Amino acid sequence: MIGPGAYKHPALALLVAGFGVMSASLVLSRLDLGAEALRLCLQISVAVTVCALFFAYLFIGRISEDRRQMAEGEQRFRRAMQDSVIGIAIVALDGRILETNPAFATMLGYSREEIEALTFFQITHPDDLQIGRETMEDLKAGTAHAFHFEKRYLRKDGTPVWAHLAGSVIRDEKSGCPLYLVSQIEDIDARKQAEARIAEAETRWNFALAGAGQGVWDLDMRKGGTTYSSTWVKMLGFDEGELDGDPDRWLTMIHPDDRETVAEADRAHLDGKTPFFEAEFRMRHKDGRWIWILDRGKAIERDEDGRLIRAIGSLTDITRRKEIEERLTVSAAMLADEKERLRVTLQSIGDAVICTDAANRVTFMNPVAEKLTGVSGEAALGKTLGHVYWAVDEETGHRIGVTRPAIGGEAPADQNSRAVLVRRDNTRCSIRQVVSPIMNERNEFCGLVIVFQDFTDARALQRQLAHAAAHDALTGLANRSSFIRTMEELVEQSRKDGTTAGGGHQFMFIDLDHFKLVNDTGGHAAGDALLKRVAEAVRGVLGPEDIVSRLGGDEFAVILKSGSTAGARIAARSIIDAIAGLNFTWDGRPHAIGASIGLAAINADCGEADEIIARADAACYAAKAAGRGCVCVAPDGSIADHGSAAPKPLAAAS
Repeated sequence: MIGPGAYKHPALALLVAGFGVMSASLVLSRLDLGAEALRLCLQISVAVTVCALFFAYLFIGRISEDRRQMAEGEQRFRRAMQDSVIGIAIVALDGRILETNPAFATMLGYSREEIEALTFFQITHPDDLQIGRETMEDLKAGTAHAFHFEKRYLRKDGTPVWAHLAGSVIRDEKSGCPLYLVSQIEDIDARKQAEARIAEAETRWNFALAGAGQGVWDLDMRKGGTTYSSTWVKMLGFDEGELDGDPDRWLTMIHPDDRETVAEADRAHLDGKTPFFEAEFRMRHKDGRWIWILDRGKAIERDEDGRLIRAIGSLTDITRRKEIEERLTVSAAMLADEKERLRVTLQSIGDAVICTDAANRVTFMNPVAEKLTGVSGEAALGKTLGHVYWAVDEETGHRIGVTRPAIGGEAPADQNSRAVLVRRDNTRCSIRQVVSPIMNERNEFCGLVIVFQDFTDARALQRQLAHAAAHDALTGLANRSSFIRTMEELVEQSRKDGTTAGGGHQFMFIDLDHFKLVNDTGGHAAGDALLKRVAEAVRGVLGPEDIVSRLGGDEFAVILKSGSTAGARIAARSIIDAIAGLNFTWDGRPHAIGASIGLAAINADCGEADEIIARADAACYAAKAAGRGCVCVAPDGSIADHGSAAPKPLAAAS
C-alpha cells in the first residue's frame, strides 16, 4: 500500500493520480456505450491534471536546485574570500568597506573588524585620492562595468604600500542600478620597489652613457632589426626610435671611405676570426656633418648553423679625440721639422753643444763637441756627463760643476770664461762655456744644454793684453797704474787690520844716478837696454813676494812685504850695490850708474797712497842731496811726527 507520506513527493503523487485515472477508465469501459462521451471527457480531464502536476513538479524541482546551487555558490565565494591570498573587499558606493577578507586586512596591518569600520578614502594615500574617482563616476553612470588601476594605501603604521585594484560593480537585476563594488586588491609594493630600483639603475646607466658619450645598440634577428639607446640616436641627432628597424641602415650612414674597413671588421667577427668587433669610422650626423665613432660589439647568440641571432655593442663619440689626435699629428710633424732644423743648425754651427737629461746623461753631441772632447757622439750617448766633459777653473784648478739648479730656485744660464777642458788623454784647451738648464712648462728640471768654444787663442791674447795693461812694456815690471792700485789696496788693508808703526809694509822710491849721461852719449837704445838690466838687478835681490814697478823714466818703486825698517834698509842697500855693480857697456864704451833710495812705511797711520809716495820721493831727493848712492828714511807720517825734521840720509858707501 502507498501510505500518506507518499503524497508528499510530487513524482509519487503523479503516479497515484495516473493510477486512479486508469482504474476509472476500466470501470467506465464496462458501462454501456452511452457513457462513451462521459468517459472521453473524464480521460481528457485526467490527462490535463497529470500534465499540470508534472510541470509543477519540474518547476518546484528547479527552484530547489537553484537554491541549492546558490547556497553552494555563496559558500564557495565565502570560502574563496577567506582563503584568497589576494585582498578582496565589498565596498559600498560611498566608499564604506562592507566586508573584507583576512588577506586585505593583513596587507594593511588591521583586523577585519578594524578595517571594516573604515572607508577606502581613509586608507588611501593622500596623493592618490584622485585615482579611481573618474572610474567610480563611470560605474555609477552605467558607462563602465569593471575597473582596474594602481594606487597606494596606508598601512595601520602609516607606511605606504602599492596595490593593484581590479573588480566590478554589482547591479540590481531589474533596475540595473549599482548596488556595491567587489574589488580584488593585490599587493604590488615589492614589484613597484623593484621597478623603481630598475628605473633608478637605468637612469644612472643612461646618465653614465650620456656622460661618457656612449650609446648602446642591440641586434636581434628574432625581432627582425636593431634597437638603439637614446644616447645612440641623440649622438647622431635623431629622435628616439627613429633609427630602429633595418639592421643594415647604419651601414648607409658610414663615410664611404670607411665602409670597407668596417665591413671587413664585421665579417671577421661574424666568421669567428676575432673575439669581438671593433672599428673607428665616421658616421653622418642628421645635420649632415661627420662625427667619428668608436664601435665595439660582440655576437652573443648564434643558431646551430653558426648564423648570428643576437649581438650587442656600444658606440662612443670620439670626434674630440680624433681632432686632438689630428692636431697632435700636425704638431708632431711641425715638431719633427723643427727638430730637424735644430739638428742641422747644431751640426752646422761653430760652437760645441752637449745636451743632457734630468739624470745628467748625455743625449746629444754635435761634431764640434766631439772634436773638442775627443769622444764620439755614439760613445757618449747615455753616459754621464763626467765621462765626456770635464772642466776645471783655469786659476784654481778646481772642477767646474755642471749640475741641476736648486729646487724652487731660478735657473739662469751659468757662464764661465775661465774654464779649461781636460780631455781623457789629459790634454787641455781653454774654453768659454755657457750652461743653461732645460725647464718644462711645470718648471721641472729636464736637463742641461752646454755650449762651449775653443778659447785657447783668445785666452792667450786676453792674458797678453791684461799683462800689457798692468806691466811696463820695456822692463816687464808692474807699471805705474797697476802699482798705484796695489798700493791703495795695501793701505786699505792696513787700515782694516789696524797695522801700526813697526808693522805693515815698506815702500821704496828708487831714482837712478847719472842715467841721463847714458842716454845723452849712447842714445835711447842704450838707455832702454840699461833700464832692462836695472830691472833684472832689482828683481834679483828681492824676494818673490816683494813688488817691483817702473814708475816712469829712470824711477822705480818697490813694496817690501817685510814691515821692518831695518830690513828695508838692508834691502835698499843691496839694491844700490847691485845697480852700482852693473857692468854695462854700449858700443864699446862702459857706463856706470848708481841709485838713491827713499823709504816710507805703509801702515794704518801713514795716510793715503799718494802721501806715502810723496814722502818716499822726498826722502829719495834727500838721499841725492846727501851725495847720491845712499838711503834716506822718511818720517812715518803719523800725527806725532808731522812736525819732525826732513828725512835723514844714511851714510853712503861709494
